[in-house]
Amino acid sequence: MTHQVRLLGALADPTRLRILSALRENELSVAELQEVLGVGQSRISNHLAQLKSVGLLRDRREGQKAYYRRADLSGGVSREVWSLAEGAANELSTQARDSDSLRRVLGQRQEKSKRYFDAVAGRLGKKYCPGRSWEAVGRLLLAMAPRQVYADLGAGEGLISQLLAARAKKVIALDSSPKMVEVGRELAKRSGLKNLEYRQGDLEEPPIRPGSVDVAILSQALHHAVHPPRALEAAWKILRPGGTILILDLVEHSFEAAREMYADVWLGFAPTELARMLREVGFEGISVEIVAKEKEGPGFQTLLAVGTKSS
Repeated sequence: MTHQVRLLGALADPTRLRILSALRENELSVAELQEVLGVGQSRISNHLAQLKSVGLLRDRREGQKAYYRRADLSGGVSREVWSLAEGAANELSTQARDSDSLRRVLGQRQEKSKRYFDAVAGRLGKKYCPGRSWEAVGRLLLAMAPRQVYADLGAGEGLISQLLAARAKKVIALDSSPKMVEVGRELAKRSGLKNLEYRQGDLEEPPIRPGSVDVAILSQALHHAVHPPRALEAAWKILRPGGTILILDLVEHSFEAAREMYADVWLGFAPTELARMLREVGFEGISVEIVAKEKEGPGFQTLLAVGTKSS
């Protein structure tokens, strides 16, 4: 069997095309490829061996881990071969999902690196810095927020809304609880926040005019929606073209008691599933990453999702 025949055979398998696509601009470990593709370790290893045997991949070892990358042109693989592989991979129905998973895996790698340097910094420097708190940092970031119209969907009493109102053109705080809305209105009145308006309504049918909002925020609110895709579709409708959705929510977990303790309808969301829902509604430029992990049980994790309504 000639090398060309073996090469074409290696490109004839969808999983191997998905691997080559994931490695287009990245070097990944076997475990990372597993997470991107959702394929078991033994199958991944077998496909990697076949791709390496025909010269399409290179690998290197770092401790117990092996990292794989695509062979460069100097390794004897022509531009035509890579063009063929990329064109075939783009036709696969899994391409969008793989791209979302790859961004999440790379984000987790970056977060792991950040945690390492945070730990080093903690050992080398002071653990306490006067005046540096999450509240202070949060207010600093809010001071840079554009002067736009914001909708805080599922706002509760509206802590985020009240902080945003100091800078925003207008903030609409929406909640389904009449009591929450009543309390929020009183707080806004006492604080003199005339650009903060509380409205009672459902996440899936917010009483907000379509195309009137620049930024829609769902902070720990989506897991209370009966139909999360409908809540995301409602957020899309109220956004102006070019508007942004920001979601803070829990990563999928198994703490069933949350249904009774916190009235949660959903036990969080898998990052890839949330990305899929956003994409199906019509959002673009989607990113979903895990931004916080609790050390104490039940060890909730928080994800941040961002998407844009096309212009």
